[in-house]
Amino acid sequence: MLYNDTIAAIATPAGIGGIGVVRLSGAEARPILEQIFVPTHAGRWQPFRMRLGKVITSTGATIDEALAVYMRAPRSFTAEDVVEISCHGGPLVVSHVLQLTLEHGARLAEPGEFTMRAFLNGRVDLTQAEATLDIINARTETSLALAQTQLGGWLASELRVLRETLLGPLAYFTALVDFPEDEVEPQEVVAPLQEGLHKLEQLLATSSQGMLYRHGARAALVGIPNVGKSSLLNALLRADRAIVTPIPGTTRDTLEETANLNGIPVVLVDTAGITETDDLVEQIGITRSRTALAHADVALLVFDVTRDLTEAEIEIAGLTQDKPTILIFNKADLHSNGSVYTAHYEHMIAGLTTVVATVTLSALTGTGIDDLVAAITATLLQGVTPDDTNLITNARHRDTLERAATHMRDALDGYSREVPPDLLAIDITSALTAIGEVTGESVNEDLLATIFSRFCIGK
Repeated sequence: MLYNDTIAAIATPAGIGGIGVVRLSGAEARPILEQIFVPTHAGRWQPFRMRLGKVITSTGATIDEALAVYMRAPRSFTAEDVVEISCHGGPLVVSHVLQLTLEHGARLAEPGEFTMRAFLNGRVDLTQAEATLDIINARTETSLALAQTQLGGWLASELRVLRETLLGPLAYFTALVDFPEDEVEPQEVVAPLQEGLHKLEQLLATSSQGMLYRHGARAALVGIPNVGKSSLLNALLRADRAIVTPIPGTTRDTLEETANLNGIPVVLVDTAGITETDDLVEQIGITRSRTALAHADVALLVFDVTRDLTEAEIEIAGLTQDKPTILIFNKADLHSNGSVYTAHYEHMIAGLTTVVATVTLSALTGTGIDDLVAAITATLLQGVTPDDTNLITNARHRDTLERAATHMRDALDGYSREVPPDLLAIDITSALTAIGEVTGESVNEDLLATIFSRFCIGK
């Protein structure tokens, strides 16, 4: 796959902004720049030096006053000649500048094509290319740190060592196949195969946590009307997002907002109070509440500790039986003794098998909110706290490495059963191929197109 043409795209988000950037990459990037940009001060273009000037049409009309920089290959992101023109950020101005580049021979870039060229030209491996998208999409400091670590190449480095570990056994089994008449010196193969499998299993063990930090989770706040679900949503968001009134049934539809809970982006879904009603609008809201609960990763079952437990609450609790549930006893600031709380607790624990934590709090005063955040994150992380930022965060990486681990297990099992060496070599080769798919060493054009199609144009 070779790209010999020059591409161009707008590299800044759509809409009005202070600056809009048009990026070019390819052999004609500088010649195109010289045709559409007139520097304020004459002189030769020096790589990596910003110059002030005007973007002009072929007739000499000024489009905009702008800054431009030329980055000479291979010291650029794509390892090709790259040009960036920073003009005023009005959509019309930026689109005019882009159109000028196309009129002078550039082609409009496909989504992710700049990053794809960086990969194809050896500037980054595939894991690092995917990390650039993760950096753009990061929603918390933790997910950003994970993406930056991957951009630094830790996963490719780990897989490079793993690859070297497996090449020895592969060479041995290949020699047995290629030179059956010769006496091939015996070689230890079990230990490196086991070492390789152990490393794969270590990496895969981090994927649940890593993907949680990258993709986030959903938590549904459920309960009868007026137990404080909307107040609790606002307390977790630390913002007045949901309308709160003393009137039961204020929330008549689901409301979704994302909160950063100890580094995990958690979509909090405030649901309408689930109760019997003849109101058509409320019925629709309650149906949506049930749907939100069904799609949640954790249920936040909210009670009012100042009121007795109702049959409706017991029925709602039954809806949470298929997912981890945190019991939340709200309005603790109005609670004078522990008798009501104890009654709630005993009734609920007796009937629920999926309760993972109970928290007493006050959404009004904020007391106990930190305890709830800790309970939610511990539930989502299954009680495991990551030691570092070296986590598998990509589903493609996880699935591909699982395939590699399966081939490794087959190789070890086959060796113990004295399977012919050609079949063992096939298993190890398949494992190495899967590992290469993660880093991009063994990847086809269709997979690349799928990966980079998720990028925005201009990246």
